Amino acid sequence: MRPLDTVVCVKVVPKPEEVSVDPETRTLDRARARSELNPPDMNAIEMALALRERHGGTVSLLSMGPPFAAPYLQVGLAMGADSAYLLSDRAFAGADTLATSYTLAKGIEKIGGWDLILCGEESSDGATGQVPQGIAEWLGASQITFATSLAVRADGRLVGEREIRGGHEVIAVPLPAVVSVKLGVNEPRFMDMERRHSAAPVTVWGAGDLGVDPAWLGFEGSPTAVGAVWQARTRERRREFLEGTPQEKGRLLAERLRALLAL
Repeated sequence: MRPLDTVVCVKVVPKPEEVSVDPETRTLDRARARSELNPPDMNAIEMALALRERHGGTVSLLSMGPPFAAPYLQVGLAMGADSAYLLSDRAFAGADTLATSYTLAKGIEKIGGWDLILCGEESSDGATGQVPQGIAEWLGASQITFATSLAVRADGRLVGEREIRGGHEVIAVPLPAVVSVKLGVNEPRFMDMERRHSAAPVTVWGAGDLGVDPAWLGFEGSPTAVGAVWQARTRERRREFLEGTPQEKGRLLAERLRALLAL
């Protein structure tokens, strides 16, 4: 089989403990939170690198986001990816999953020469799991979702395995294909700091570089929008240890429960 050229779509997401929402725009306030590469995307990078070790070819990273996302792509380069591309333009801001998948598909077309697209199963900040399927639709490619392993057969077909209730499912599709990778299916390799310092710079493309239709970009090109956001209310919880024999503890617990039910 010929070498396998893979593009891994990755997203820079806020750390879960630092997520906040801008009340005016009703979108995540990414500028104030520390960020990281989306965890399932790290598994996708590792899977791409493992496939390259078996079949040869290249691994490219592709992300859409603000300029501050560029240094995070260096993580994937330090793991061993060959190149990285960032799609960054104010015109992309506020995109829903349809507009995001359109923009990423245009970036993939710009890179060109690909056989396989890998994505994490979903992003930790949006958790829709819709973007990989959208990319496949825009590109007219085969797709496998929630893959736990991948292999390429001698006839050139891609074979993916995924978990289903009560067992596993094996799917074979023709290349080119888009695959979403399940979180935790492998152990992402350590970064090589020497490789990170010697890696080529991240290539940044804007809307004008991609030949896009502006009607499909960003907030204006998104058929869905967040209607409202609110902060979940928290309430203080008290903890009490009951002392005594098992019978005494049972009696005290029953008294507490009766008191609560009477409120």
